Amino acid sequence: MDRHEEEAHRVCTRFHAAIELIGTRWTGAILRAVFTGHHRYALIKAAVPGISDTMLAQRLRTLEEEGLLEKRVLTATPLQVEYHLTAKSQDLEPVLDAVITWSHKWIPLPS
Repeated sequence: MDRHEEEAHRVCTRFHAAIELIGTRWTGAILRAVFTGHHRYALIKAAVPGISDTMLAQRLRTLEEEGLLEKRVLTATPLQVEYHLTAKSQDLEPVLDAVITWSHKWIPLPS
């Protein structure tokens, strides 16, 4: 494999990993909810129709592990947890906006 082929392979590998991460079911919708100001679990769940508690908890944990969300525990009574964007996830904003624009053009609303 020559240098050009090696570079193309690295790009392909990174692209694949990125698409798998942000394209995992529910992930885009969860990130979009946080982008639009829904920081608490219940607000995120309400903004993502059809997601189960188990799946939301799993996706939030994965997004935190991947450095896309920061979990903040507030010392209020009762204890409150919020999820906030990181610099890494904020860099996804133009990507998500582009997907929204594309979807409005090409994806019909369900009948």
